[in-house]
Amino acid sequence: MNASQHQHIAAVMQVAENGLGAPVATGNERVIRESWHRCVHQHQLDPTRMQEAVILPQARLREHQDQMEAFLHIARHGLESLYTKVAGLGYVVLLTDARGVTVDFLGDLVFEPSLRKAGLYLGADWSEQHAGTCGVGTCITTGQALTVHLDDHFDATHIPLTCTTAPIFDSKGMLSAVLDISQLSSQQPKASQHLALQLVQMYAHDIENAAFLHRHRRDWILRLSAAPQFLDVQPEYMLALDASGRVIGHNRRAQVAFERPGAQALTGLRFEDLFDVPFSRIGDFVQARPSDQRALMPTNKRQLLFLSASPPPSRLAAAQTAPPSPLPQPLRTLSAGDAALERQIHRAARLVNSPISLLVTGETGVGKEYFAKAVHASSERRHRPFVAVNCAAIPESLIESELFGHLPGSFSGAAPKGKRGLIPEADGGTLFLDEIGDMPLALQARLLRVLSEREVLPVGALKPVPVNIRVIAATHAPLEALVKAGRFRDDLYYRLNGAHIDLPPLRERSDLGAMIDRMLEGKTLTPPARARLLAHDWPGNLRELRNALDFAMSVSRTPAIDADDLPELRTRSPVATHLRAAAPSAADPASDDALLEALTQAQWNVSAVARQLGLSRMTMYRRMKRAGIVSPNRQPAVQ
Repeated sequence: MNASQHQHIAAVMQVAENGLGAPVATGNERVIRESWHRCVHQHQLDPTRMQEAVILPQARLREHQDQMEAFLHIARHGLESLYTKVAGLGYVVLLTDARGVTVDFLGDLVFEPSLRKAGLYLGADWSEQHAGTCGVGTCITTGQALTVHLDDHFDATHIPLTCTTAPIFDSKGMLSAVLDISQLSSQQPKASQHLALQLVQMYAHDIENAAFLHRHRRDWILRLSAAPQFLDVQPEYMLALDASGRVIGHNRRAQVAFERPGAQALTGLRFEDLFDVPFSRIGDFVQARPSDQRALMPTNKRQLLFLSASPPPSRLAAAQTAPPSPLPQPLRTLSAGDAALERQIHRAARLVNSPISLLVTGETGVGKEYFAKAVHASSERRHRPFVAVNCAAIPESLIESELFGHLPGSFSGAAPKGKRGLIPEADGGTLFLDEIGDMPLALQARLLRVLSEREVLPVGALKPVPVNIRVIAATHAPLEALVKAGRFRDDLYYRLNGAHIDLPPLRERSDLGAMIDRMLEGKTLTPPARARLLAHDWPGNLRELRNALDFAMSVSRTPAIDADDLPELRTRSPVATHLRAAAPSAADPASDDALLEALTQAQWNVSAVARQLGLSRMTMYRRMKRAGIVSPNRQPAVQ
């Protein structure tokens, strides 16, 4: 403990013992001194403690994220926009839930170890009850935007940090999240954070309004501003009304402006309670009229406001306009009626144009790439490239240049004219990362930077290249197990897992018979052949089914395929079953043993075991290397 930490602890203890007027703390704002006092007497925190940041385990963090999944999708663009404004100044951007747990994070990975240690990272708990006076926790407690700068913090461990936060409220006036930008250290006085405070408040307001508009997209939306020139661009106040003209939602600024102390809450009030105009005249304030002709006076007579009213979607118009097919054609063809699969398809259909990344999981052969192609073909990116990358098939020594591209002569063996790279090739379209669990850790950090900053730095280049891509990743491996084993970055996992699509194996699908009929291409099946196909458990899923039917259609000499025309359909071996059910060898030692057992039984035929498990040989060799398994055929001969 250094001298400044001793001095800080003494100041906190004097405030706790002597009250807010303790002379030693007069340099700290009252809201800070109140928080110190609260931390000692209400939260029972010890000022002499030196507690490092509390980082929640991955499973608990996921629980917090799942509870606000829709909001995280809405807020992501705001976080990325804010980060582009402050990243060059050494800030990170955090979004926490109402309990102070960091559920999203953008920061420079060069400083990752320091950020994680300081708690400026995913999963950090910044509630005042745990962390003491801090930007997030004190913002949650007070409900106000503020900066907690250096020795404003309660815990002496956090003295180097400067944290600026703003609350985000839901449409009922309840605090739902906190937006924060923080630096690991600052040599400037607290006044230097004034612009940071304005930026955070502005983006918190934008995120709040975006969530408000999404929540009330089927209601009357009122946008109000004191300046008609900015009414349709940047309204100050927003209200949502039901069909009778009662307030059913509002943004925070509207709550502050229209809710009167001690009076009825804003929600439930009638339009006439707020304005000197009857609700029957709401049509006078639609956008068809010039904004300066849409003025009205609030009943509290504070100031003249200008109103832009947007009606809910017309039920009559909706009835008169035939709705499009419930699913885009490319997605609709993926299922022949299986309920579990169709739930996933309908979920994906709502996200086809969303910027968030998709993580598609399922056994080998279930059609993950077909699913990704269908999402791409259903989106507005369909006329741009769909670039598929098998992360397990590219040699580890070349994967960086293959993904990011390289300049001429940037390394030994580089193409003389350079290479653009697969990620830049996908610009404007979709990048499909298959077998993402096999991407080396060093490359995971580079990929995370691409997803965060939307730019690529080719090998040998000094200037990054901007890219606009939608990322869909796929794996048959349990990524959460790889994260726990330290073999897959947790921050990359959360970035890729914007929405999770889990494709069921073919043996569990109720539409197996219909899928078989779709693939027959005019052929038919005899009853014995159909019975045999329906009885098989299809360990290779759709890929195995396609191969079996292609074989049968090739050898059959009649329109009807008989059981004798089918290839030998073997169920998976017990070893393969164990390996598929278990986490891959990179995830836990038990599966390392199973992999060794499979190789031993196959007399160290790596290709045979790879085919048995539906893996590439490159993936097999990587897993053997990680597990420390060396084939006896590769052992050096004894002299």
